[in-house]
Amino acid sequence: MTKESMELISRRKNEIIDACETLYQTKGFREVTIKDISRETSFSRPSIYNYFETKEEIFLALLTREYDHWTDKLKMFSGRGTALTREKFAKMLARTLEGQEIMLKIQTMNLYEIEENSRKDRLKEFKSSFYQAMKAIDNCLTAYQPDIGEIEKRNFRYAFFPFLYGLYAFAHPTEKQLAVMNEIGIPSAQMTVYELAQNCIYQLLPER
Repeated sequence: MTKESMELISRRKNEIIDACETLYQTKGFREVTIKDISRETSFSRPSIYNYFETKEEIFLALLTREYDHWTDKLKMFSGRGTALTREKFAKMLARTLEGQEIMLKIQTMNLYEIEENSRKDRLKEFKSSFYQAMKAIDNCLTAYQPDIGEIEKRNFRYAFFPFLYGLYAFAHPTEKQLAVMNEIGIPSAQMTVYELAQNCIYQLLPER
């Protein structure tokens, strides 16, 4: 395959992914259909199947792209080369999650189903991007504390990433959820993604 052909395929895939992202901002995962996506693009519904076999694969490609964007921010953060206090590090790492609402929403709401209904090759692409983000987090931790041990980094990873999987729901409760919580007497966090993440990161960090 020529370079021009690969670039054309990439542009077409990104057009489909962009349409999915636009729809997901106003519709739920189950409401978005291949037909809806085709209306937002220059492709017919059958043409979309040349690039993605299922709706879930489109969402997985969108999530992969979002992870790549986050990893780029993490790499910039870890490359600063300036010592930070525990509080400052937590704030700066939390800032990398701002603008990642789509990433957080997909993995909170629908990731298990999306992965189950995507081909192995597509899942491999996502897991590769996810792994790059994990390694970038390790590099951020090393920048924070150069003598940090592998066990400490592992402990941080396996507390922080599961936390991310529920972050969106805590930051964006629905009106119905808030009403029921109020009736029962459950306090709402009433915190942003940044505030929740900053608090979690600070608690998880080993002290310098």
